[in-house]
Amino acid sequence: MKVDELFLCWLSESSTQAMLRDCLRRIQVPARAERGAGDAELPGPRLAAAAPDPAWRPRECEGPGAPGPTPAPTALPVGAASSARSGPPVRGPRRSGGTRVVQTRKEEPLPPAASRSVPTFYFPHGRPQDTVNVDAVIAKIERTFAQFPHERATMEDMGRVAKACGCPLYWKGPLFCGAGGERTGSVSVHKFVAMWRKVLQNCHDDAAKFVHLLVSPGCSYLVQEDFVPFLQDVVNTHPGLAFLKEAAEFHSRYITTVIQRIFYTVNRSWSGRITCAELRRSTFLQNVALLEEEADINQLTEFFSYEHFYVIYCKFWELDTDHDLLIDAQDLARHNDHAISTKMIDRIFSGAVTRGKKVQKEGKISYADFVWFLISEEDKKTPTSIEYWFRCMDLDGDGALSMFELEYFYEEQCRRLDSMAIEALPFEDCLCQMLDLVKPQTEGRITLQDLKRCKLANVFFDTFFNIEKYLDHEQKEQASLLRESESEGPELSDWERFAAEEYDILVAEEAAGDPWEDGYEAELSPVEQKLSALRSPLAQRPFLEAPGGLGTVELYEYECGGDDLPPS
Repeated sequence: MKVDELFLCWLSESSTQAMLRDCLRRIQVPARAERGAGDAELPGPRLAAAAPDPAWRPRECEGPGAPGPTPAPTALPVGAASSARSGPPVRGPRRSGGTRVVQTRKEEPLPPAASRSVPTFYFPHGRPQDTVNVDAVIAKIERTFAQFPHERATMEDMGRVAKACGCPLYWKGPLFCGAGGERTGSVSVHKFVAMWRKVLQNCHDDAAKFVHLLVSPGCSYLVQEDFVPFLQDVVNTHPGLAFLKEAAEFHSRYITTVIQRIFYTVNRSWSGRITCAELRRSTFLQNVALLEEEADINQLTEFFSYEHFYVIYCKFWELDTDHDLLIDAQDLARHNDHAISTKMIDRIFSGAVTRGKKVQKEGKISYADFVWFLISEEDKKTPTSIEYWFRCMDLDGDGALSMFELEYFYEEQCRRLDSMAIEALPFEDCLCQMLDLVKPQTEGRITLQDLKRCKLANVFFDTFFNIEKYLDHEQKEQASLLRESESEGPELSDWERFAAEEYDILVAEEAAGDPWEDGYEAELSPVEQKLSALRSPLAQRPFLEAPGGLGTVELYEYECGGDDLPPS
């Protein structure tokens, strides 16, 4: 019931009307009494006319059985009815009792005293810690700078400074840039101490400190370009990427891949901006700390794995026939031997899950967009991948998948099955199976939360737009699929399993010396020969020699050497 309807219902009750009439008379009595008291020599009939109607009595004098609720004594200014003083009944309200009641209401404390004792519970920059001795930390930093020439630290010295600050080793890049070292090539002790003291005073946990070091002035969130200096330092100094150091033209590809994986996992709001809260809820900073402990960067599969980058880039290069780091709908449709339906390909290029104007203007997606697509396609169980495909299937954008939308995508699946001489399940039967699988809370509507609760979201999505995986699921029993989804322990995710298998296939093809599909086999350049000696898969793929931009995400510009191969 609406508020106005509830008020009218309350106002129409007889007890409410009686109470309001009673209150109105109480308000009118003092004015009449004052007029009668100011003219004491008037005859009696005049006083009688000013007296209240004897048919009613003040509420205080009514018996316990009187109808209507009894208002609180402080609700209205009422005279003392229990006074034993004799005289006309109109003189009682002239006493100052009503005034005292009003003053009492004004003197009530606002806000209540209890509200002042509520402790602070919101700490956007982390909960302050009393155990941090800022002066001791600053003294340790100053002793570290005293070991450097002229008390100035270069990028090579920042590892020792990071440890003096109590930070992981690979915070050295953000610390160097946060103190302005990228502009001068070094940072003085005074400038660094001033910067770090401000950080310790305003930021009280690792997430807030990391964001403060990387953000642009005036911003409170991280965008993609903010991660470039940090990742460039990882590429330059991590032992697991030593083979990549001499191939500077490929740094931007690796950096782009890692940045997209960071935003894919951390930026749960899809805003393109990573806040302190999102960073705090993720495992990104834990992975940054592991960079120091793990020499094999391929073990850090969540963000930094070079093998995963290699697989993603190989898949993209196979589709990018003109090698301009942009692919159109026809190129993407060839992925996995045309396994994805054309209707879903069109939805991907509609802008539902991509950023940038190039998709709408030119009908092409960049390598950065392809990273999101491939990870979502090969692992449909993660929250981001479920959101990715839900956005694509939600044609009207109402936040729920209707039966019409499901039938829209299933029609093409039926046609493709018919062309393969496979009898397709009628949509009504398929719909019953999917509803039993998802168990939506609202009949006739499948929401995003329904799919996130479902442990077989991958089966649901593949049924409607991936013909190859749909047939694979049909050959397995639902019970076995459920057991696979409920397996506990350090099991590989679908993406990690796919990347490991594809990487082994690529390495086996290179070891066998398989030529490219077009029969072209490039000679190894001096750089490639040097990298090949380090057993790097990077040097064994001529496509990595092709220069190009980063599509819609222009993170860094690199100049390619003169011995680079032109795009074929």
